[in-house]
Amino acid sequence: MSIKSDKWIRRMAETQGMIDPFEPGQVRKNGGEKVISWGTSSYGYDIRCSKEFKIFTNINSAVIDPKKFDAGSFVDFTGDVCIIPPNSFALARTVEYFRIPRNVLTICLGKSTYARCGIIVNVTPFEPEWEGHATLEFSNTTSLPAKIYADEGIAQVVFFESDEECETSYKGRGGKYQGQIGVTLPKI
Repeated sequence: MSIKSDKWIRRMAETQGMIDPFEPGQVRKNGGEKVISWGTSSYGYDIRCSKEFKIFTNINSAVIDPKKFDAGSFVDFTGDVCIIPPNSFALARTVEYFRIPRNVLTICLGKSTYARCGIIVNVTPFEPEWEGHATLEFSNTTSLPAKIYADEGIAQVVFFESDEECETSYKGRGGKYQGQIGVTLPKI
């Protein structure tokens, strides 16, 4: 298994539609304004979060149960900036739609700009032959409200290519998050 470079990422995005929309370079400014960078990096791809958010609220004193998840525990919000309450979290989705090849696995890690502010980005691996918008989870570990900027960099995806294809892919076993569009809540 080997980590893949910017050349490989560009080739796969352009010929296989692995990332859509795809930015072949690193975007650091939008117009004249500085942004949290996104696009192709040396050995990965910096993804963006969309303007669709689900912000956790405990207004109903709910218990979080992944087997019986209550969608009423979230408030839907659409905007350029999401404010996450102290010691809370929000869900969003990537701007990018992914189509992961059968011999590739990805790991996604939060950007250091957010980590240095006490904001943890959690994304599970993109398994072989998974496709869709990735659902992102942002934890505000601070005692202050925290901002997340839509359409700017949020995390980096690192691609690992195996020298052989897996026996059973995510698509092959009928993965429950296959082809997800938008922010997707837990499923059993």
